[in-house]
Amino acid sequence: MRKLIRTPLTWMVVAEIAVVGALAVVAWNVVASASRPVAAAPALAPPDANADASTPLPDLPLLSPQRQQRGPLPGLNVDPGFWRERLGQLNGDQVDLEQLEWRIVHSAEDAAKLYLETVVLPAIQRAERAAR
Repeated sequence: MRKLIRTPLTWMVVAEIAVVGALAVVAWNVVASASRPVAAAPALAPPDANADASTPLPDLPLLSPQRQQRGPLPGLNVDPGFWRERLGQLNGDQVDLEQLEWRIVHSAEDAAKLYLETVVLPAIQRAERAAR
């Protein structure tokens, strides 16, 4: 038993269990807090019946044309031309990314093949010659 406690593998397993347990507790708290209501909505008091009904509401200033030209209003843009342009841009970026990925993969394949041909195979051939 004393030898088991002194081995580093035992302590690594214990530490791993502690880390995984702590992560599980944190994840549980995050999930549990997501389902709780954040805060109660304040109750709105009904308007007084005694309030003076003759007072007019304040006038809201109309939007000027300059204000409308600053940018699009919030919400989903349903213009097909807008989406065609954005999706075309996205597709072009995706093609560029795929080409970069293929260049990386082929470079790695070429490097592995070169390593096998120049380092591994000559070492194996020398070992076979020495064994004869």
